[in-house]
Amino acid sequence: MRHAAGMKTDPTCPIHAGAMPPPVAMHPQGTWPPGPSGLTGWGLLKAMSHDLLASLSGWQREFGDVVHLRIWPEHEVVVTDPELARELLLAHHDSLVRWERGARVFGKLQGKSVLVAEGEAWRRKRQALQPAFSGSAVHAFVPTIAAAADQALARWPADACVWPIESALTSLAMDVILRLLFSSEVGADARMAERAVQTAVAAANASMYWPASWPDWVPWKRAERQALASLDALIRRHIDARVNMAQEAAPDDLLAGLLRLHREDPLAWPLQAVRDECMTIFLAGHETAAATLTWWAWCMAAHPHAQRAAREEVRCVLEGRAPGAADLRSLPYLTQTLQETLRLYPAAPVLFTRRSKAPLTLGPWRLPAGTMIVLPVQLMQHDPRWFPEPMSFRPERFGRDAPEFPRGAYQPFGAGPRVCLGQHLAMAEMTVIAARLLQRFTLAVPQGAPAPRPVMKVSLRPMDSLQLRVEPCVENPDVAVPFRSNGQMP
Repeated sequence: MRHAAGMKTDPTCPIHAGAMPPPVAMHPQGTWPPGPSGLTGWGLLKAMSHDLLASLSGWQREFGDVVHLRIWPEHEVVVTDPELARELLLAHHDSLVRWERGARVFGKLQGKSVLVAEGEAWRRKRQALQPAFSGSAVHAFVPTIAAAADQALARWPADACVWPIESALTSLAMDVILRLLFSSEVGADARMAERAVQTAVAAANASMYWPASWPDWVPWKRAERQALASLDALIRRHIDARVNMAQEAAPDDLLAGLLRLHREDPLAWPLQAVRDECMTIFLAGHETAAATLTWWAWCMAAHPHAQRAAREEVRCVLEGRAPGAADLRSLPYLTQTLQETLRLYPAAPVLFTRRSKAPLTLGPWRLPAGTMIVLPVQLMQHDPRWFPEPMSFRPERFGRDAPEFPRGAYQPFGAGPRVCLGQHLAMAEMTVIAARLLQRFTLAVPQGAPAPRPVMKVSLRPMDSLQLRVEPCVENPDVAVPFRSNGQMP
């Protein structure tokens, strides 16, 4: 059976179930995996800054699934073997910490949130936040998500036209997270917030490839300073208003839960910690959904047959009403279109780089303490060994009767103890929005428009803002495409 993320359990051969695996031939201590050469390796860093995924893909083709990059003074190991990647995230979790440079870059905006915390501080934060993002807790969010979608889609065009769908979906995702976090609808500052996020994210992405950052006061960082100040003011304004509100009058939202932690233990959860978690929820909570929905809209427009099949499933199951929490499991094919979108265009195509705190053994390699480890999940999800015709959009890959693929080959939300805290919320939100959109609109590629080029902007986004032709949907049962109950396309 596939679990919620779309993976299956490992198959076991009944004939050899009791056989011991052959011993692994270990490489001598101090031996590094193969990889590209260079005097300092800074040329490799330059190539990665121009196109990270293309560089990593080229090295994988040339050197294999474990590649060594010597970028003085660091040693980096790129792992694209699904089993080894999963082993790192699960078995070696306690031996890895997040890359210090990445943590500093993200921490500049998100403070000491659960995203960048380590050790006991991370465990405490994760344990406290986990209940609010569990599958059962997310069910209570579905009506709010549907209401936000309905309000936003009502403002979409009444006639067929080319529509800035990426911007529209980003605004909608931002509205959803503001409602869930602060019980506040997106207001006149929505465009300001969207521009500030774009500026801050672009600055963070550029900073990743430098060993240090310029001071914040330098003139050319004025736009970044303004963006960070605008986002900080947005978050603090909501927190201050709630702190000054009588508890019995306050709504029961995500901020209410964080303020309960503050009241129960103000030393562990000062208001600054509440601010940091709010900023992380706001940024990660809308960015992942917005990026994935943008790519899903493109996939639907570029594959009309899949769009019609998903729409027909939505029509038969929902009969025109908004989806409730109980309906989400009754939309398997729609879910598969989102899973296949996440396979092709994972919002986080490269997981947060890790550093080993102690020596560890990975397959036949003995890696010393201090090794940096890169896990490009997009390369694993595009590997033809696991996904035939990997660049084709085929939602049936995730159908109940689809062939197996290795655990670890598909992990758009990561894996192990640091798996994305909001994965259940993201899937519920995207499913609800996708269903409501298909009930109202047909998506098509504008005539002559090229396929969007994916680029890293911390999350994976189209290089140019995506625009699609949208047309109000007219139900016509004569052209409906049937779907099978197991979620397979006919």
